[in-house]
Amino acid sequence: MSATPHLHPDRVASPLSDPATAEGHLPLDGVLVADFSRVLAGPLATMTLADLGARVIKVERPGTGDDTRSWSPPSSATGATYFESVNRNKESVCWDLSDQDDLEKARRLAARADVLVENFKPGGLAALGLGYEELSALNPGLVYASISGFGDAGGAHLPGYDFIVQAAGGLMSITGTPELPMKAGVALVDVLTAKDTTIAVLAALNRRQATGRGAHLKLNLLSSLQGALANQGQAWLGAGVVPSRMGNDHPSIVPYQLLDCQDRPLAVAIGNDGQFRRFVEALGLPAVADDERFATNSQRVAHRDELRGLLEQALGRHPAAEWRDTLMAAGLPCALVGGIDEGVDLAQGLGLDPVVELTGPTGEVTGRQFRHPTQWDPPLKHPRLAPPALGQDTESVNAWLARDH
Repeated sequence: MSATPHLHPDRVASPLSDPATAEGHLPLDGVLVADFSRVLAGPLATMTLADLGARVIKVERPGTGDDTRSWSPPSSATGATYFESVNRNKESVCWDLSDQDDLEKARRLAARADVLVENFKPGGLAALGLGYEELSALNPGLVYASISGFGDAGGAHLPGYDFIVQAAGGLMSITGTPELPMKAGVALVDVLTAKDTTIAVLAALNRRQATGRGAHLKLNLLSSLQGALANQGQAWLGAGVVPSRMGNDHPSIVPYQLLDCQDRPLAVAIGNDGQFRRFVEALGLPAVADDERFATNSQRVAHRDELRGLLEQALGRHPAAEWRDTLMAAGLPCALVGGIDEGVDLAQGLGLDPVVELTGPTGEVTGRQFRHPTQWDPPLKHPRLAPPALGQDTESVNAWLARDH
């Protein structure tokens, strides 16, 4: 078997392969992804692959499609914004996998694919004859990524919802106030798992160049969460310290928190002793830097409550925006707590071009989304196709699969 990706002669039929959508060669040109996933982790991973040039064919249930098509409000003029956030640059087919004809189409797609991503309950696709063992026998180069909540062994029966994993995996134990555990404001574990999936798929495709063989990649939300706990997780593994909820305070750095000003809080991140000296000098408190209680970070951590009182007494003399300007002029990290709309304005003001316009099948602008986050030099012009209507590509994909290769 060839060690290179499966380059089908008629792949140019995909809108993502139209030269008008790309400047030069996109990194994943010629890679075909069979997307049997739904909701967030899988679709975000496959959208990332699509942003990089892969052709992604999304397999959906007739009539209802991906669960998130009905997760609204809010909705845009074209559908639920939840669905749209992770499904651009894809083709949608509606196949009933309980129907033998449609199941055969799914098998043909998998036999031609470079990558398959699925988040059925463990063993769900295998029961339909679409498991890794069966498909790799047909397609030895297939990279097959399975996403679950708690793995396919002892946790195979557990439903994999982000909120449940945040609770069970420890994230909520370190998020919120001491009195009230909180989830993150976005399904963060799903997002982390999507990024882990993308990394694993790209690594497997790279290895396939040398070996000609694919792989079965098993990812689960709990492991992705634990892999992202960083210093908080290592506090337990390395020092036997079980971290607790501290609101917006940092367990190891002070001041690295929200501090009250005259009108609203200000986020301050003082990462070393030199910054701390400049910080208290800007506040008109130069002597605080030489106070033995606050002279080093470890001492500041030990006396965080006393220090906070001194800092907020000084900050209370002026509005937060004035302090932000003063501190930023001194090169100190700080920010007002803004909304997502203000974050977009900030990114635009910094020249980061965070938002792109998406186009429909006939080239009309259908809406806006955050762009793929990586900026390339030389630049890539990523595809910008709107999320597909349910089943909009069923006929064309069926015809493509019916042709001999």
